[in-house]
Amino acid sequence: MFLDEAGFGRINKPKYCWCKAGVRPSVPCHQIREYRYAYGAVDPIDGDKFFLVLPSSNRVCMDVFLNELSINFPNDLILACCDRATWHTTNELKVPANIQLFFLPPATPEMNPIEQIWTELRKSFKNEVFNSLELVVDRLCLAIQSLTKSTVKSITGREWILDCF
Repeated sequence: MFLDEAGFGRINKPKYCWCKAGVRPSVPCHQIREYRYAYGAVDPIDGDKFFLVLPSSNRVCMDVFLNELSINFPNDLILACCDRATWHTTNELKVPANIQLFFLPPATPEMNPIEQIWTELRKSFKNEVFNSLELVVDRLCLAIQSLTKSTVKSITGREWILDCF
């Protein structure tokens, strides 16, 4: 599985949109910096996925995520490929017995296909202002739930990954 985390929050950046010719679009925007973090693991081979929304991006939340991932796949040995964020590589990280972490080369996010999952999920947040962080989490959960196995496979199933298995 490929795993990573991404922040989703109330701050937004205006994105492209369609409008009538000659009309400049009006897009709401605000600068409130409140975030929640989606932790995710995806399997490009069969489309399995596992996500949690947690309050921070740190070792403690990573411990929670890995523990829940282990519980959800109790009969599997999970080879988890991730980047080298400090909370992924610290010796204090509590990695369950059925998970083995291995790391991508430094500064190579393009090698982690879950990055395209984040891009897909962010489409649900385009040009919208949220009145509360709870509404952001609700939208994020709906977007995550909308990911089918076939969608996960089509987004993450890169040829070089599929050839390895």
